[in-house]
Amino acid sequence: MELKNAVAVVTGANRGLGRHLAAQLVERGAKVYAAARRPETVDVPGAVPLRLDVTDEASIQEAARLASDTTLLINNAGISTGASLIGGETAEVRREMETNFFGLLAVTRSFVPVIEDNGGGAVLNVLSVLSWLHPAGLGSYAASKAASWALTDAVRDELAPRGIAVSALHVGYMDTDMASGVPADQKVAAADVAARALHGIETGRPEILADETSRYVKQSLSAAPRPNAAA
Repeated sequence: MELKNAVAVVTGANRGLGRHLAAQLVERGAKVYAAARRPETVDVPGAVPLRLDVTDEASIQEAARLASDTTLLINNAGISTGASLIGGETAEVRREMETNFFGLLAVTRSFVPVIEDNGGGAVLNVLSVLSWLHPAGLGSYAASKAASWALTDAVRDELAPRGIAVSALHVGYMDTDMASGVPADQKVAAADVAARALHGIETGRPEILADETSRYVKQSLSAAPRPNAAA
């Protein structure tokens, strides 16, 4: 997909990876709707702030109405509560799934007709290496990202006949607020991840592996599961 003159909606564009994606799209000549729950927090020069809460259906529908010229949707908004699946609060597990899976689905369903009416385009879902790697301490987040990976693959097949390409971005730790507790030498720069993501969209790659961690884990998917500790 040609990004120059594309019209993009980037969710969660007020900080972190979303902000870098929005800024780099503007630099490439795209029109950008920088979406956030609080649009007044968006400070991307050249972008159009857009109110969008991925857990609020009315907000999503209004955003799709206002951004009626969209040709590219980047589902970047997400949360991490750090909840485990057994010991964590059920409300936190539900909140992560509502945001990271059902929110992504709701935004995609609302914007697909818009993109199709504009002649087709693309959708990028920002996922994680935890789509494939499922540590106990981040079980809730990993489950939401694994579900979103399945969603992405299914939606890719469903939307291909409608002229809409669907890509998944997988990355390990990035230098963003969500990974603030991770040592710096274990994180990649969000700006670099954004650049790789946009290159993947331009070249039509269905799966974009943004760092060495995601590439290594993807190659290891066929490995046998670790034995039960009590076995």
